[in-house]
Amino acid sequence: MTGVVGTGPGAPVIEFRQVGLTYPGPPPVTALKPCDLTIAPGEYVTVVGPSGSGKSTFLNIAGLLDAPTTGQYLLDGIDTGSLPDSDRTALRGRRIGFVFQSFHLLPHRSATENVALAMLYTAGRGRRGAGRREPARAALARVGLGHRLDALPTRLSGGERQRVAIARALVGRPSLLLCDEPTGNLDTGTAESVLALLDELHAQGLTVLLITHDPQVAAHGRRTVAIRDGVLREEVAAA
Repeated sequence: MTGVVGTGPGAPVIEFRQVGLTYPGPPPVTALKPCDLTIAPGEYVTVVGPSGSGKSTFLNIAGLLDAPTTGQYLLDGIDTGSLPDSDRTALRGRRIGFVFQSFHLLPHRSATENVALAMLYTAGRGRRGAGRREPARAALARVGLGHRLDALPTRLSGGERQRVAIARALVGRPSLLLCDEPTGNLDTGTAESVLALLDELHAQGLTVLLITHDPQVAAHGRRTVAIRDGVLREEVAAA
């Protein structure tokens, strides 16, 4: 195992200390071997690897969807392993914005409503009506969809739907934007526009962690690490 250490200033957003995950058997299966990883605030890190390499396990641990079986994971300096499930869920809702390959939008809710619903799981839980609607509109404007606030997902292009999903991830002002193959369902031109948006958000100071199998997508990161056979094993210079 080779450690991978961040170089940005400030306290880490993500810090893996010999983090690994083994699923119980028989026989036991080690999906992620113990590894070290530090991501500083404002970094743009991409994780590359083929199918079955351990990227999904890495994503699930980083996103607080699965708990590691070994090691220590600190998110914004908080030891996530010491938290009960309810606190881990709350921490995930406040600190992490997710963007997936599939958009996961409710088809009969407007763009604004889809984004506003995300605030039920963030610090805005107690807000109602305009209390959620205005931040949702602001998030949509931030991703270039201020003119599509009332559009249904069925009336949006694939790129616009992914922008709604990104706005939904941003509305709670997370510490980390965690992207899982965010361009996998998009054509080349649309994918480039979404990647340009992620570049812009990073330039504004957002910490981005993007998982992909595509080297061209990975090249948008300022730092790229590789995972293969469950081993996070080297740092690769981003193009």
